[in-house]
Amino acid sequence: MDTVRRKRRDFLQNIAIVVLTLSAVALFVQTQLYNLNQDNDYFRSLSAGSTASQSTPTSLADLSAPVRIAVTGDYGHYGNVQMTTTDKAFTESLRSLLRGALGSAQTFTPCSGEEFLSAISGVSIYYDFLNPLPLSVLAGLVGEATDNETISARQLVLADRGEDGVRLYLSDGSTYLSCSVAVSASRLADTVSSYELGGAFFAFESAEAEPLFASLAPCSLFLNPLPQVSALSAKTPLSDTDWLLSALGFNPNTKSRYTESSGTEVIIRGDCSLRIRSDGTVSYDGGSTPTLQISAQEDATVNQRILAVQSLLNSIFSNFSSDASLYLVSVQASGSSMVLRFGYQVEGVPIRFSNNADAAMVTLSGSDVTALTLRIRQYSHTGELASLLPLRQSLAIAAQTPGGELSIGYTDRGGDTADASWLLD
Repeated sequence: MDTVRRKRRDFLQNIAIVVLTLSAVALFVQTQLYNLNQDNDYFRSLSAGSTASQSTPTSLADLSAPVRIAVTGDYGHYGNVQMTTTDKAFTESLRSLLRGALGSAQTFTPCSGEEFLSAISGVSIYYDFLNPLPLSVLAGLVGEATDNETISARQLVLADRGEDGVRLYLSDGSTYLSCSVAVSASRLADTVSSYELGGAFFAFESAEAEPLFASLAPCSLFLNPLPQVSALSAKTPLSDTDWLLSALGFNPNTKSRYTESSGTEVIIRGDCSLRIRSDGTVSYDGGSTPTLQISAQEDATVNQRILAVQSLLNSIFSNFSSDASLYLVSVQASGSSMVLRFGYQVEGVPIRFSNNADAAMVTLSGSDVTALTLRIRQYSHTGELASLLPLRQSLAIAAQTPGGELSIGYTDRGGDTADASWLLD
């Protein structure tokens, strides 16, 4: 009896071993088949993520754009060069005034640079968005809708012109325009009266007293005393690049991944390529059939494409914490093609790279991202204040390049800090 039981037990054990062996072989074969096809399968599994549906702003008003402000009344200027369009100090009254002006603006007519500066000198509010942007984009940043994509402006002035009422003046740095707007003079005056004036001045107003100011762009804005600027640490958060590959729809486990002698990491998928340099510069080339896309229709407006691109970038940069954020620097559109450039800013103060590189540059053809360049850097407040070169010394240096605009910013030279400095544009 024991012999029969033992034989039966051995028979059952042999069957179990065969089943386990066959299961292991099947799993191995399945794994190898996956590896042979892993790039395509991984991309298909991330098709939703590749269009960057996370961290999606619902309107341009959700984006934090740097803006410099000068409020002018009978007793001088109030100035702020550390502000963004989402700050409470901006949204309480400054945004609604500009929104009303842009929403009621109809036909712009040319004006002179002298008239523009005259508007700044009277009862007015001056808005400087650092770079020329389409009027539709500027309107979107303050919560207004307009389809004017042909006019671009960087500096806007809402000014009381007496019998002519309140007018809106625009400048892109070389062209000056103005038009009447449906903003009451009393509302403008009430807003101006709520600010403490006398702590700011423009270069063109001080040129006679100090000849060095005459060499600057007229609208270079200065505060007295100088503003306090936080010290920043900086680093490149790419010790592990798997998260970046995943964010861009590449499989981190692909076998088409290698490192060049220069230290540049290269990832290939079909004729798409991704190159990651040790300094944080990332270059994506979509090749003839780009697989990276934005969530936008083929006939999307400029503003809709900007939102979709911002969502894509947010999905990438949300993988690490930083005290800096991206802001739109320029828009170039031609038919279904578009190139968007972005910079870094901290509390409204721009960060510039010593080689003038963009923080991000995105090239679109319809909804396809045909090229993408990033400079991935992580910035943190150190808890200390930065030191700025005294203004007079900076003026003497700037005088060697007449016509430049002098402003406060940060310079990133690729080290472990971003240095507060005077920028000359």
